[in-house]
Amino acid sequence: MSQTTEQPKTSPLQGVKAGIPGVIVCLVGAVVSFVGAQFLPGVSALLIAIILGAVWRNIASVPVMLKPGITFSSKKLLRTGIILLGFQLSLSTIADLGFGVIFLIVAAVAITFFATLWVGHLLGIGLAQRLLIASGFSICGAAAVAATEGTTKAAEEEVATAIGLVVLFGTLMIPTVPFLGGVLGMEDEALGMWIGASSHEVAQVVAAGGAVGASALAVAVTVKLARVITLAPIIAGIAVYMRRSGRAVGDKKPAIVPLFVVGFVAAMLLRTLDFIPAGVLDVVEIIQVLLLAAAMFALGLGVHLRSLFKVGFKPVLLGLVSTVVILVVSYVGVVFFAAS
Repeated sequence: MSQTTEQPKTSPLQGVKAGIPGVIVCLVGAVVSFVGAQFLPGVSALLIAIILGAVWRNIASVPVMLKPGITFSSKKLLRTGIILLGFQLSLSTIADLGFGVIFLIVAAVAITFFATLWVGHLLGIGLAQRLLIASGFSICGAAAVAATEGTTKAAEEEVATAIGLVVLFGTLMIPTVPFLGGVLGMEDEALGMWIGASSHEVAQVVAAGGAVGASALAVAVTVKLARVITLAPIIAGIAVYMRRSGRAVGDKKPAIVPLFVVGFVAAMLLRTLDFIPAGVLDVVEIIQVLLLAAAMFALGLGVHLRSLFKVGFKPVLLGLVSTVVILVVSYVGVVFFAAS
């Protein structure tokens, strides 16, 4: 009679201990990125963190002992950071933008999201990869990619590809959109609206808006933060779709509304109701940036350029198409709805 050897189970305490080194490394990367951002106007700690993680991953090996903590940072710290991000968003500020701008934001996000899914399907790209790229390019870059990953159960390589594309095309948009706005003769506020409605990352919005001027920057950031709010309904919608289509991995189905999305909405409502003192909000913002930067550092450690080049031209082409779509849709919205 053959005997089966049972694998020893890992206790929760052992799991915590195993994760500590990786989490510490990611938090150190976040602090370095946060400090670095103070000396680089228009560049956010999140972008620096992704780049630092990617540089390490591509010039040296990442010790295996760090992997549990890196995984924890890229998932748990990220979701906590997204919840805290809700405290930076006030629904009253978004409402002050007016119906035209809100319509523009919803249209830009929705059209880009579904157009990216459709074109990706035509190109024969898998659903998880399409959803990651669609979320990142239509909502808020790497944070949206990482938030979507938990719902789609995407492979690590697919997540790294989507983040790499967000960084690539988003960086190219920093000089491109202000240049196009100048060529088209757009006023600063209208150009700021276009930047906020089209750029992928908040950091890229700050860099591009700051290059135009203070008034453009203020409008661009407000519009961009309004786009971030759409993260909640889109992630919830993806979760519902994955459940109903039976596409969840294994027996575990994603929640109808992920817990971190509930937390994000609750934080946003608390900010809107003005319950929290300004001093506390300032501290929360610093913690939120550090947590998201730690998560971005962890995600950067998964961006292996050789692997990215191996995925072929199709995801790159999809990223280009998605960027063009959101540029065109948001420009039309600025001209015909928001700027009127």
